Amino acid sequence: MKVVLAYSGGLDTSYCLKYLAEEKGMEVHTALANTGGFSAGELAEIEKRAYELGAASHATIDVSGEYYEKCIRYMIFGNVLRNKTYPISVSSERAFQAMAVIRHAKKIGAGYAAHGSTGAGNDQVRFDLCFSVLAPEIEILTPTRDLQLSREEEIAYLRSKGVERDWSRMAYSINKGIWGTSIGGRETLSSHLNLPESAYPTPLQREGSEELTLSFERGELIRVNDESCASPVALISRLEEIAAPWAVGRDTHVGDTIIGIKGRVGFEAAAPLVIIKAHELLEKHTLTKWQIYWKEQLGNWYGMFLHEAMYGEPVMRDIEKFLEHSQRYVSGEVRVRLRPYHFDLVGIRSDRDLMNADFAQYGESNNAWSADDVKGFAKILSMPLRVHGAVNREEI
Repeated sequence: MKVVLAYSGGLDTSYCLKYLAEEKGMEVHTALANTGGFSAGELAEIEKRAYELGAASHATIDVSGEYYEKCIRYMIFGNVLRNKTYPISVSSERAFQAMAVIRHAKKIGAGYAAHGSTGAGNDQVRFDLCFSVLAPEIEILTPTRDLQLSREEEIAYLRSKGVERDWSRMAYSINKGIWGTSIGGRETLSSHLNLPESAYPTPLQREGSEELTLSFERGELIRVNDESCASPVALISRLEEIAAPWAVGRDTHVGDTIIGIKGRVGFEAAAPLVIIKAHELLEKHTLTKWQIYWKEQLGNWYGMFLHEAMYGEPVMRDIEKFLEHSQRYVSGEVRVRLRPYHFDLVGIRSDRDLMNADFAQYGESNNAWSADDVKGFAKILSMPLRVHGAVNREEI
C-alpha cells in the first residue's frame, strides 16, 4: 500500500511517518512542498530525518514561485491582513502545498494521501478539501486526527520506537514559509498568556535604527534599497534577512476558525508586514478614495476565502483581476525605518502621487476654486440634512 505523506519534519508528520510505516505496514513516500523560507541545509536535514524514520522515498517540491505568482502578489495588491493583523501565512500556503502533494501522489501512483493535521484546527479542512477535489479516487489518511493524540503522546510513541530528538524544541508547533512563520504552543491555547521571547525563531539582534527604501512597480516590490534579485521570492527573502533581526512583524492573531471555534496563534512575518504596510501607504498617495474603498472590501473577501480553504472558488480569479488592474499606477518608493520590535513608515516618492497636483495644498492653499465656490458647495451638500430637519423637526 503506497501512501504519500505531506511532510514537514515536525512532530505531527514525524509521528505519522513512523506510525504508517510500522503500525500499518505501508510504503510511505514523504513530500515536502516548499513554499519558501527554508535554507538548503534545513531541507537536507528534513530529508535525512525522513529516511531515518523509514520513508521509502522523499521529494522536496519547490512551489515558492507558483505560490508568489498565484497568491502572494494578490495578497500584496489587496493589503490582506486577517482581522487587520495576520498576513495569512500558513492559511494561504496550505492550498499550494496540498496541490503539490496530490500531484506527486498521482505521479508515483499512490492510492493514499496523508497529512498530520489535528482534529481541532483549520489545516485538516484545507488538506482534506484540496485532496478530495483534485483526486477523489485517492483515500485520505489522518492518524493524528483519527487517534486524537496530544503532542506528549506523539513524543512518547516516537521515543518508544527509539527516535531521539531535542523534544524541548518541539514544545512549539512552528510552520515556516516565505510569507511568515506561525508559532503555536501552550500560551496560545489560553486567552491571557503571550509567547515568550524564546519561542520566536528569530531573536532580536539589532540596536538603534536602520532606514531602507522599498521600490514598487505596478504594485509589486522590485527593489530593496538599490538591490534587486533574480525573483520576487528571492527579494522577499532578502528583505526578511534585513528586517527579521529587528524582531519586527511579530504579533498574536485571534480569529474564527473554519470549524467555528476561536483560535489563537503567534507569528513572525517581518518582510510581509513591512511590504504590506509600505504598499498600503503608497496606495494612499496614488489611488482615489473609491479605489481604496473597494480594494479594502475585496481584499478582505480574498483573505477570508484563502483562510477558509476556498482558493479554488472561481470568484477568486475575478477578485484577482480587479486587484491587478487597480495596481497600474501604484509605482514609487517608500522609506521605512526599522528599530527594535517596531518599524515606521517615513514617506513616499512617486510620479503618480496625487498630492503632487497643482490644484491645492491641504490646509494651506487652493488654486482651483474660490471662496464662493466652497460656500455654494457646502450649501448644496447640506440640502438633504436641511430637508430632513425641516420635515421631522429633529435636532442633530
